[in-house]
Amino acid sequence: MKVEFAPLNIPLARRLQTAAVLQWVLSFLLLAQLCLGVIVFLVMYNYWFLYIPYLTWLYFDWQTPEQGGRRSDWVRSWTIWRYFKDYFPIHLIKTWDLNPSQNYIFGFHPHGVLVAGAFGNFCTNYSNFKELFPGLTAYLHVLPFWFRCPLFREYLMSSGPVSVSRRSVSHVLSKEGGGNISVIVLGGAEESLDAHPGKFTLFIRQRKGFVKIALTHGAYLVPVFSFGENELFKQVSNPEGSWLRTVQEKLQKIMGFALPLFHARGIFQYNFGLMPYRKPIHTVVGRPIPVHQTLHPTPEQIEELHQTYMEELRKLFEEHKGKYGIPENETLIFR
Repeated sequence: MKVEFAPLNIPLARRLQTAAVLQWVLSFLLLAQLCLGVIVFLVMYNYWFLYIPYLTWLYFDWQTPEQGGRRSDWVRSWTIWRYFKDYFPIHLIKTWDLNPSQNYIFGFHPHGVLVAGAFGNFCTNYSNFKELFPGLTAYLHVLPFWFRCPLFREYLMSSGPVSVSRRSVSHVLSKEGGGNISVIVLGGAEESLDAHPGKFTLFIRQRKGFVKIALTHGAYLVPVFSFGENELFKQVSNPEGSWLRTVQEKLQKIMGFALPLFHARGIFQYNFGLMPYRKPIHTVVGRPIPVHQTLHPTPEQIEELHQTYMEELRKLFEEHKGKYGIPENETLIFR
């Protein structure tokens, strides 16, 4: 295979975009381990005056990811995130006005490999979220696993993510007077194993916890589809029943997160690497589904609202797919 190298005369802005995305990818793949290594190093070499105060503080701060987190507007406004957004680029599209006196659950689809669209739109100040949805604050819910790593959790929380636990979602949706949005990537880790270019398989049929919590809090449901999310990476072929998929699914059940074997382009060449492809992401926010607060919803009420949500999600996809180059015969597959 002939390697296609990037030309030498690439504009500085594009080089900075590549650097911004590179640090983001490496943060997800390596930063947690590096932070854990720092703690181990401090303990091994008895730098007690550093690790004892931090671990003591960590003990008292352990619940913060379930209590709204600790976002930093300074971190969210780093110039690096503007270059990150422009690399793909990432776009946020509104189809309906949202009332800032109401709380919402955004169901984000699809998961993709690294959920770049969700991060770019809801964890940085360089999307047009504030202009499109004034008076609203979005909280991206991610796996609790990420907040169990010392030091890394501080960096992650600074961008705005919080835990995806029921307690955390309830905290966000309990704000009196509204104005909060829980952004939940509903397909979860399981769906990332099906994040292949050109595929639109969503793991949602058995995901009903978000519906129950929406009913409990009276939070409106909003389907969100991120066109282009699955185009950023390729994965090693892992069809259902293959040995690789079996191993991945077993590891996912043990560890709580999936390990997709993904690849795309490199830093200085376009043939192979862990850098995502420069493919545009269009995150389309759909019509809100009104939800009447029901403190003790019945299974029938949960099922009815779940069906309504899936219908609205399918409508959103069908209405907008043509704008983003998806063939007319392609449709969503719910699993």
